[in-house]
Amino acid sequence: MSQAFGAVGDPRRVVALEEASLDIPRGELLCLIGPSGCGKSTLLNCIAGLARPSAGKVLVDGAPVRGPLPQKVAFVFQEAALFPWRTIFDNILLGLAFQGTSRAERVERARDALAAVKLEHFAQHYPRQLSGGMKQRAQLARALALQTDILLMDEPFAALDEQTRMVLGEDLSVLLARTGKTIVFVTHSLVEAVFLADRVAVFSARPGRIKTILTVDEPHPRQRGFMTSDKLTRMRNDLYELLHDEVRRTMEMTATVTS
Repeated sequence: MSQAFGAVGDPRRVVALEEASLDIPRGELLCLIGPSGCGKSTLLNCIAGLARPSAGKVLVDGAPVRGPLPQKVAFVFQEAALFPWRTIFDNILLGLAFQGTSRAERVERARDALAAVKLEHFAQHYPRQLSGGMKQRAQLARALALQTDILLMDEPFAALDEQTRMVLGEDLSVLLARTGKTIVFVTHSLVEAVFLADRVAVFSARPGRIKTILTVDEPHPRQRGFMTSDKLTRMRNDLYELLHDEVRRTMEMTATVTS
């Protein structure tokens, strides 16, 4: 599939993504990594049904995606998109209401989801009372409560300190092993990509193309020792080499546009 923004023939038209083809099997954690503006988030939005590709198509369970699929796909954004006037528990209940579940089922699912991210004792707190890491766990709980098979995550840990994001990464790996969800995870962190992913799709500079796909042969849940292993270091270095020239190209394009 491809994705362009702007009218055909308009010099301001931007092709964000070009000829991107992926087959994501059930139960896989796929990381998307590449320079800024290469179409990673655009691809995620197309999978979620929040945007339509200008060419090609997206299939979920063999059916074309023509709009949001709240019964099948949940989305965790970079910013903790929680309603500040609602408690964490009520934020989760609201997401379930949009999905159309019964009141009794909403309550049960919300409790289970908060327990899964270890926030059950903060159910009646408001977002302003939580740390950044806790807000992201609350947002993850809201997505988990929907009980969808597919979870899309757009740099959900980017604003957190490195130690916190690594611990949350460990928790996410445990979640994958326990639930078998299909997870597509956008990141700019080389280490995070290797630590989390079954496969890493490496994107070129805009227009984004999938340059290569790196397989991480390591079972879930990922163990703490993998973070400091020679294997992770080698794969992180491989990613660096694959991305270095693409990041340079992106910087040069930006300098040309802004000069």
